[in-house]
Amino acid sequence: MSFFSGNRQGNLPGPIIGNPINGLCEKAVIQVKKVFDACMKQVQLVDEQIAINNFTPANPTFPLTFVSCSSSGNINLTNVVVDRFDDKPCFARVSADANIPITIHYTDANGVPGTGTGTIEISNDVVLYVPQPSIVPFAVEAFGSAVCSDGEHLSSNVFTVDLCVTLIIKIVVEADILVPTYGYAYIPPCQEFSQERCSAVFELPLFPAQQPVRC
Repeated sequence: MSFFSGNRQGNLPGPIIGNPINGLCEKAVIQVKKVFDACMKQVQLVDEQIAINNFTPANPTFPLTFVSCSSSGNINLTNVVVDRFDDKPCFARVSADANIPITIHYTDANGVPGTGTGTIEISNDVVLYVPQPSIVPFAVEAFGSAVCSDGEHLSSNVFTVDLCVTLIIKIVVEADILVPTYGYAYIPPCQEFSQERCSAVFELPLFPAQQPVRC
């Protein structure tokens, strides 16, 4: 079993059915990243040149044939500047450069598949809500996803690619939050995967069920 297979106990994650107050038993402090503000930026890059390294396997035979590329995960931000507005102190101009890692898949001249990694840089200049100064500071974080629609090998380790990039920029604070809870979740035992051929036979009853007979 698991949270969502073969288990119907009440203290499991999932949709709330009935009165949501039923079962609440405590107020718990949890440590989380509280998101004060966030925005999403989507851009299309055409003929973006990416120099790759970390060839796997090493020393491919050139020329290379582009297959695909992608990236998804937390993004490193550099040159972060937060400039508050005098007339709106809770808002600020947030500028930063997002360095998005890209993994390019290719085949070399001998037909051997491989990968290499590179980065693209996207400049951002946005307006976000920024909390007032505190002992625990806020941070600017980003999550990015990039998918290649087309690409071509130019020379040695350089590719030119067309990318669809989604970037989410967030203002976050590591905070202790007080929330109502239903207590600890019940962790059910795992359901082991099995291709046992006899399982269907062994699950049969020893004797057939007897149906009532009317005389």
